[in-house]
Amino acid sequence: MNAKPGRANILRGIVLICRGKATGLAEIGNGPDPFLSSLAPMIAFPLVGCVLMGMQGRVLDGITDFLASLVAILAPPVLSFSLARRWGKEAGWFRFATAFNWCQWILPVLGAVLVVLAGIMVQAGLPLRPIVIVLCCLLLAYAFWLHWFLARHALALTIGRAILLVLIINLLTIALVAGPQLIAMAAGGASPLPPG
Repeated sequence: MNAKPGRANILRGIVLICRGKATGLAEIGNGPDPFLSSLAPMIAFPLVGCVLMGMQGRVLDGITDFLASLVAILAPPVLSFSLARRWGKEAGWFRFATAFNWCQWILPVLGAVLVVLAGIMVQAGLPLRPIVIVLCCLLLAYAFWLHWFLARHALALTIGRAILLVLIINLLTIALVAGPQLIAMAAGGASPLPPG
């Protein structure tokens, strides 16, 4: 089934998947067109950020940020395809990659909810630092679980291979995004981090 699903179907699919319901995968779509549709907004937002930074006279910063974002966006599908093909699971790759892209949008939403929750807890008198650490760990754990869930059900991987896929993709993506910045810093270049 390569037809493009409607927006309502995609949203329903995201909600089901994010609640641990594999039936949501059928709502997301499968094939090149749904995959490209899921990729487009992920590229559009960093591109707009690049243009805005360029309009502020920070052209090089904008291009650098856009390229780093592009690597972070494209590395997971490329790496997951390599692993899926190696394990003979490439038939489910479009569904996995499409669902992975769409489900990434839930993480900033959950992050915003956790920020509100942290504010409420601080207002109740709890210390900020431990709250932030715990809530960040919960968000990170959920992101890894979601990635594992998609690998397990969209690619029909064993538990061990799904864990391995999540580890490989995340570690290599971090290395590809942060590696050039760390190399530049080690070579005496300016730090990519803002002065603090």
